[in-house]
Amino acid sequence: MPEHAAPKMRHYRYLDTLTINFVVILLVSNLVAQKICRIGPLTLSGAQLLFPITYIFGDIFTEVYGYAASRRAIWIGFFASALLSVMGAIAVALPPAPGWKNQAAFATVFGFIPRLVVASLVAYWAGEFTNSYTLAKMKLLTRGRWLWTRTVGSTVTGQAVDTVIVVLIAFWGQAPARTLFALILSAYFGKVAYEVLATPLTYLVVGWLKKTEQADVFDDRASFNPFALSEGP
Repeated sequence: MPEHAAPKMRHYRYLDTLTINFVVILLVSNLVAQKICRIGPLTLSGAQLLFPITYIFGDIFTEVYGYAASRRAIWIGFFASALLSVMGAIAVALPPAPGWKNQAAFATVFGFIPRLVVASLVAYWAGEFTNSYTLAKMKLLTRGRWLWTRTVGSTVTGQAVDTVIVVLIAFWGQAPARTLFALILSAYFGKVAYEVLATPLTYLVVGWLKKTEQADVFDDRASFNPFALSEGP
């Protein structure tokens, strides 16, 4: 039977494991983002191969466990990413030991540019919450039917917010508006296509989790405030 938002989130068997995997994928995406790859006609950062998976996780959190579970995962991921950025900057700034010759390579990987860090964190936060909010509301509107409309629809809104914010904060004033617009479009449609192609897998995972966890939360009484501490209204 479907669940409705409860005052306190019950314990689930796989939620913590999924949250850990979500955070790991997010952190790895941040680390490999420095690499620019050429795949056929496409020029992509390493993060673009992995980061869209976090939106699939967001869909699973909200669809199965509810908005509160997704909010918890988003905040854990946000603080983990912020910690990675801060510790990366500190480690790069510390003087290398005599005889250690890898400072330049280390700085290339962990020397996050402050502007890019801010762009990444703000875009991630806004995009993930937009994604989860859209899916939760669409689930209520569709009464739990047509999962594909929610997974795709939430990605359309969430990735739009994420892509526009990260490109504008990171590159505004450093490239012509036409270039920024082209960058936003190419990245956005690539991420949405990624989600569409992953829809069959999302269906399988969501269906299995709902059956295994005996959970199918509808957020009809949930608080959609991203800063709320309680799990209920």
